[in-house]
Amino acid sequence: MQQIIVDISLTQEQYLAHYRQQVKDVVAVSRDGRRVRFPSALLQPYLLHNGIQGSFRIWFTDAGKFSSIERL
Repeated sequence: MQQIIVDISLTQEQYLAHYRQQVKDVVAVSRDGRRVRFPSALLQPYLLHNGIQGSFRIWFTDAGKFSSIERL
């Protein structure tokens, strides 16, 4: 299984656009320089009153399918 680490900084207003489904994906650059796109719904458990801030490890299969995410 492969993994990447991304640093995310979304304000509450930015995440609300995702929540309202005006925007469906988050696009980020991993620490090793790879561009990754994933559904913003994966970040919902990490939403706080000021938005979503932090580093996240994303695991995915060898075929490139999402497996899990955790906040570091």
